[in-house]
Amino acid sequence: MINQYSRFDAVRYAYTYGIIPNSKYRYFEGYADGGGDCTNFISQCLYAGGAPMDYFGEWAWWYNSKSTENLYDDTWSITWAVANSLYWCLKARYKLNLKGLKAMEVDDLDILELGDVIQYENYRGVIYHSAIITAFTYDGGMRIPLITQHTYNAVNTTYIKPSAKKMHYMKILVD
Repeated sequence: MINQYSRFDAVRYAYTYGIIPNSKYRYFEGYADGGGDCTNFISQCLYAGGAPMDYFGEWAWWYNSKSTENLYDDTWSITWAVANSLYWCLKARYKLNLKGLKAMEVDDLDILELGDVIQYENYRGVIYHSAIITAFTYDGGMRIPLITQHTYNAVNTTYIKPSAKKMHYMKILVD
């Protein structure tokens, strides 16, 4: 499998729009303890890295901008904007060996690279947040990923989330 994913382009996009969102996409405001723009932002990063949109099938992943004046006319797949749906989409596309975007879930942080994704599971067993690895730091010889995310918007922040029961390390592949 040839990986046609440009980690550099995905990370560059994350740095460019990590704090101030890209006005060409709808921004999903967070509410209470749920929702927000995190997965929409990660999908934008993946797309900027060369992941092609897929409009067909059970595991479609896409965003359709109908108007540059009114982003409320835009449409998108649930897998584009919802963390739990993106997680299952990435895994299913890998298992089924579908063309385009997919991810292999790995257990070892050392396998991850820039442009890979971390998804967070809460104590109810729901994947509720997505972030992209945009840098690494070192502490006592250990390589530690830093993430960029939306909701809240942050660049190169810690990957540790106290509200997460589990983290899912997603090795991004595109062919």
